[in-house]
Amino acid sequence: MNLDEKFLWFFGAIAALLAIASIIGRILAKRATTEGSVSTIENLNQRVNAWWGMVIIFFVSYLLGGNATVILFGFISLFALREFITLTPTRPGDHNALFSAFFILIPLQYVLIGTHWYSLFTLLIPVYAFLLLPAIAVLSQDTDAFLERAAKIQWGVMICVYCISHAPALLLLDLEGFQGQNALLLFYLVFVVQLSDVLQYVFGKLFGKHKVAPLVSPSKTVEGLVGGGLSATLIGGCMFWMTPFSFWQSLMMSFVIVVMGFLGGLVMSAIKRSLSAKDWGTMIKGHGGMLDRMDSICFAAPIFFHLTRYFFSAQ
Repeated sequence: MNLDEKFLWFFGAIAALLAIASIIGRILAKRATTEGSVSTIENLNQRVNAWWGMVIIFFVSYLLGGNATVILFGFISLFALREFITLTPTRPGDHNALFSAFFILIPLQYVLIGTHWYSLFTLLIPVYAFLLLPAIAVLSQDTDAFLERAAKIQWGVMICVYCISHAPALLLLDLEGFQGQNALLLFYLVFVVQLSDVLQYVFGKLFGKHKVAPLVSPSKTVEGLVGGGLSATLIGGCMFWMTPFSFWQSLMMSFVIVVMGFLGGLVMSAIKRSLSAKDWGTMIKGHGGMLDRMDSICFAAPIFFHLTRYFFSAQ
């Protein structure tokens, strides 16, 4: 099966699932009678509609080529960092550092991916930006809560730019017997992460009784994590045909993605709670902000990238 055939099968299956979800959502909306059920079904339909939009965007970016996908994720990082900084208070003394983060670091990080400069891509933010951002901020001579302010900016750049950028960075890997098909690996990562989130939500609603961390994320349950996580892992294992992995390798990779995605969602929820915020933003109707959809990918993408590079790269 060549790349185009795999691509069509993958997106055809997703379109079919979304079509079924849309039909079910319309039927349930007509039958809902109580205020609670109407609200739940409305939120469900908003999420499905948002997924249609996201799938179409990914579909178009694939057709336009790898550079379009890199640019797409560049804008995703831009919107995510904007949401992060909006919720974390800053002072005028931070403005030069923030300008550097938005208009220098984000474009440069993604240019490095587009030009396949792996060594600098992995070092730019955790080394150079880590040192230079507070150095730029300190020139303003505003020392009030300086450590806290510097840490917020560094954390936001690491999560929203560095970690997210590892998803499109999958395109630069030279994988044995998989040359020219790396876009499928990116879709595999995103699909398993998001499917895990959806299935954990569904299993939690149907069977959830025991909270994992009620003070951090009241909606996350042990039953949702186990049922949804294992289901997503199994489905990911069965998707080995679109990856350079065998079934068992794909199963293990999916398990890592699910676990890291769950931890990412939990950590980002803790940050939101500390800021007294329910969502990172309102950009995606039914989903919250961009960072609400990317929180799991923030943690899963770097681990998946480096595991794939270490065990399967031809370099």
